[in-house]
Amino acid sequence: MNLNITGRHVEVTPAIRDYVSTKLDRVIRHFDNVTSVAVILSVEKLKQKAEVTLSRGKDLFVESDDADMYAAIDSMADKLDRQVQKYKQKMADHNHEALKHQEPEA
Repeated sequence: MNLNITGRHVEVTPAIRDYVSTKLDRVIRHFDNVTSVAVILSVEKLKQKAEVTLSRGKDLFVESDDADMYAAIDSMADKLDRQVQKYKQKMADHNHEALKHQEPEA
């Protein structure tokens, strides 16, 4: 997995880098074969913004903003976790047999 953390108008300190990587490790456990994760942290006046793009065949994109950078990262990780679980549920639902191939119930 290739993790790329970029800061726009903010310096990405080792503490922020470690915090982002630990939050994303929780999400990446659900997925196999994640090729790349791109995180963009930005500051616009009083709004701290965190964006992530997760690539694994299909790209998942999440953005979150808050007054605190750590709160924005938390919110971003929660949203990404929900999207990953929803995507996996959709993929699992498509693996059922067609009705015409099932035995009729008596």
